[in-house]
Amino acid sequence: MKTNAKPDMHRIDQVGRSISRRLNEHAADLPHDITERLRVARMQALAQRKPEPVRIFVPQLASAGGLGMGHSDEGLDLWSRLASALPLIVFLFGLATIHVFQNEHRANEIAQLDTELLIDDLPPAAYTDPGFLIFLKSNPLESKVPD
Repeated sequence: MKTNAKPDMHRIDQVGRSISRRLNEHAADLPHDITERLRVARMQALAQRKPEPVRIFVPQLASAGGLGMGHSDEGLDLWSRLASALPLIVFLFGLATIHVFQNEHRANEIAQLDTELLIDDLPPAAYTDPGFLIFLKSNPLESKVPD
């Protein structure tokens, strides 16, 4: 069963450093001929290792208008700008229409209430009664029973 798990390079570096630290603790106690053989083996190992890839950073220039120096084709011509403003225009038109209809509806309600008050037999003292305002705020048309 094969696993394609990549080794954790950080963990491998930690293990290598700990082994190196333990070997270096007792390196001073080794005889001269062994230290020379270890030095030569280290030089050979360093010569055979793969060179690390060198990253070359190339500066990239970009104009303020886009990627190239030529005409930026982002579609911001007159028609595109008008098309992008169209939802705002429709939204404002809708708000104005709602405002007009609400005002008209409210005016019709007030006119209907005034008509009912003028047609109905109401003594003038009722207009000064504090309960009459409460009666007006409630919908008197729903409570009226047809004769």
